[in-house]
Amino acid sequence: MVTSKEVLDNAKSKMQKTTEALKHDLGGIRAGRANPSLLSGVTVDYYGATTPLNQIAAITVPEARVIMVSPYDKSALNNIEKGILEADLGINPANDGDKIRMVIPQLTEERRSEVSKKVKATGESNKVAIRNVRREAMDAVKKGNKSDDFNDDEAHRLEDQVQQLTDKEIKHVDQIVSDKENEVMNG
Repeated sequence: MVTSKEVLDNAKSKMQKTTEALKHDLGGIRAGRANPSLLSGVTVDYYGATTPLNQIAAITVPEARVIMVSPYDKSALNNIEKGILEADLGINPANDGDKIRMVIPQLTEERRSEVSKKVKATGESNKVAIRNVRREAMDAVKKGNKSDDFNDDEAHRLEDQVQQLTDKEIKHVDQIVSDKENEVMNG
């Protein structure tokens, strides 16, 4: 027996996770401004264990276009530099023996356009994922209607609620993508 609340809560949860994943994905896209999330995927060999950079160093943004990495353990500095280079971020780390500084280069107009297209494509794939969640929820409503979990009126009301939820999340995705495009084009 499936309740209408379960169908809606499940759809809402999955859609919100998709939106959060979009924010995370777009955070890793370089927009000409320093952002600590650019280093979120960087791992470092630390005493034989692959460790996320943010667990062994403080990552700060002292200036608009500079990221500074200050290791908690100075002996890990060379491994951190190597990890950043291996991540192939397109930014060269400068090791001063104490910290690593990375200056984010200004994006060219052509590169801004490429990044903007990537942002749009990422947004579109997230919209597809949200629509897939909608389809799953609609299928659950139809199954519930056939097995008499819901009557016809409840099923129609539930379908409307799922559609409203979908529209709201897609609008949210559009806003996130628009904000990131503005950051890229004007950064």
